[in-house]
Amino acid sequence: MAEGAVTRMDLILPDWPAPARVHAVATTRDGGVSSGVYRSLNLGDHVGDDPDAVAENRRRLAAALGLPSGPRWLRQVHGAVVADAATAASGPEADAMIAATAGTACVVLTADCLPVLFCDAAGSRIAAAHAGWRGLAAGVLEATVAALVASGVRAGDLLAWIGPAIGASAYEVGDDVRTAFLASDPRAATGFTANARGRWQLDLPRLARQRLAAAGVRQVHGGNLCTHADPQRFFSHRRDGNCGRQASLVWLGH
Repeated sequence: MAEGAVTRMDLILPDWPAPARVHAVATTRDGGVSSGVYRSLNLGDHVGDDPDAVAENRRRLAAALGLPSGPRWLRQVHGAVVADAATAASGPEADAMIAATAGTACVVLTADCLPVLFCDAAGSRIAAAHAGWRGLAAGVLEATVAALVASGVRAGDLLAWIGPAIGASAYEVGDDVRTAFLASDPRAATGFTANARGRWQLDLPRLARQRLAAAGVRQVHGGNLCTHADPQRFFSHRRDGNCGRQASLVWLGH
């Protein structure tokens, strides 16, 4: 199925060669009950939307996906902590989660940041990571790969998919962001392009690919859907300020 293809609920199906047991989707802003700036499938419960609307949106999503239980929602803090679904309490403070149990959906919320989904070639492990520039610079993707490797898979056997996020043409940052990346990896300079305003256009997907490759992940897909450029389909914090959140999920079938 082509990148960006949709289902009836307008759920994006990743274009990656994952094994049949691995299921993954990214939501759009359509298909829910929220109103105003949160219209309509806002899945974030921390952005000021009506809690009842968010709960109904989450219920509709779980029903549409046929999940036996709701996704394992995180309290994301733009860090590099990785939770294990087998041992984590409900709503852990983390920016990534790994799982190995069928029916357990790992999920991250975004509205410009990178959502990165993982699985292994055997279909035995999955993970979801939330990588804004702070989390990416802090090593959340490397930490997720390390957690998967510690669980018993090889980095070279992992596949990753980069979901909808802000594109380089829309993501202007200052010297502080560039300095934060270059402090740990001078190669990150390739992800920044100087603009006419004396600032930088940041290519998050490019830096994510670079970091995943350094961590041993050879198969990386996606990264070409821009949240900022498509207001009908995606929430974008950089474009709209206060807004909802879309989700990217991955789970194992039986």
